[in-house]
Amino acid sequence: MPNAAVAASLSLDVEQKGSQAIVHCHGRLVSETGNILYAKVRELIPGHKCIVLDLTDLKFVDSMGLGTLVRIYVSCKSAGVTLQLINLGKQIRELLGITNLMSVFAEMCEHGITPRF
Repeated sequence: MPNAAVAASLSLDVEQKGSQAIVHCHGRLVSETGNILYAKVRELIPGHKCIVLDLTDLKFVDSMGLGTLVRIYVSCKSAGVTLQLINLGKQIRELLGITNLMSVFAEMCEHGITPRF
């Protein structure tokens, strides 16, 4: 898949609210796009206490995309940053449920955003 097509299949918008960063994800989180999300979140970790991934417009996650979410969680946890997922679609909720990862991602940010699973 050409690089332009990969980039087009996942786009990210970042909104900053004090010590929180909200990453709005659009498209598909799959093996070809995982590093795009991971790199963006790694940029945000310094200087933030909470990173929120808004998955409202994320249409599909494959096993490699799930691995990316776990990798992001580990990076955030290691840096003392809370990671929160909000607005999970049916496919993503089912994937997290099947893999017993829903509880891992159920952490709450101390202020600001209420999770909407």
